[in-house]
Parts: sequence; C-alpha cells; structure tokens
Amino acid sequence: MTFAAVMLLLLGVLNVIYGIAALDKANVLVNDTRLILSDLNTMGWVTIALGVIQLIGGFSLLGGNAFGRIIGVIGGTLGAIGALLSVGGAYPWWSLAIFALCVWVTWGIIVFGEDENAGY
Repeated sequence: MTFAAVMLLLLGVLNVIYGIAALDKANVLVNDTRLILSDLNTMGWVTIALGVIQLIGGFSLLGGNAFGRIIGVIGGTLGAIGALLSVGGAYPWWSLAIFALCVWVTWGIIVFGEDENAGY
C-alpha cells in the first residue's frame, strides 16, 4: 500500500506541474496539440484539481485511512481517464505511460487486503 501511495503522490505532483504549465500557456502543451477542453486555462485548473485529489489520496493512504483508499481509487481512475484523453497530443507515449501507472496504482489500492477478511 505504501508503494501505491507514493506512486499516487508522484502522479499528483506531475498533474499539479502540468496544470501550472497549462495556466502559464507553456509551449509544450500548445504545439500541434488537440485539446479536449477548448481553453488551455480550463484544462490547467482541471489538471490542478485532479492533482490535488491525488495528493490528498496519497497522503491519506500513507496514514492508513479508509478515506485514502476511496479518494485514491477516484484519483487514479480520473487520472487514467485524463491520460487517455490526452493520448492524441504531442506526447502519446508519455500519456500511455501515465495511463498505465494510474491503472496500476488503482489496481494496487483495490486488491490490497482483499484476502485478510476472507475468513478461511
């Protein structure tokens, strides 16, 4: 669970950095890129909000809270959807790598402790 929490924190930091870059209208995000959201400013705020959700989930997971598992799954799922929506951009392999990491983190959070309460 600690590994999933650290990876979720890493995803949150990356999303906050990308959101700040989108707010700053960085050239990396506008060169020949098709955006799902029509405005780069809107995309920046949505990405920052997603990063904050992932950071909250990661820190709560490190604390061992059940709230962290719920927020972690939500943050990982939303991150995976966001990565899939950006595959058509300038860096499709990076988006696929972020998607795979989000799916891996979400899977790790969901299956953690699955057999502990099975009662065998």
